[in-house]
Amino acid sequence: MNETVSPAHSAVLENRSLLTLTGVNEIVRFDDRAAVLFTALGELTVLGRDLSVSELSTESGGLRISGEISVLRYGDRDRCASRGFFGRLLR
Repeated sequence: MNETVSPAHSAVLENRSLLTLTGVNEIVRFDDRAAVLFTALGELTVLGRDLSVSELSTESGGLRISGEISVLRYGDRDRCASRGFFGRLLR
């Protein structure tokens, strides 16, 4: 019996003000209103106000975002890394 094990990814939102993520592969864009990330399970967009990174671990893929978080939106599950300039053009 072959079972496929998914890479670990979790998202915990506390009081809409602290988001703790695991399995983050890449931060594509980050500013005080939006973050676009690639996780082990696909693209994740975080929207809000006064967003800031309070903790980042490139070794473990951990990320903590603080601020007023209003939206967590998952995109294409198959996209786990950016496709570069041409990939974004053809998207």
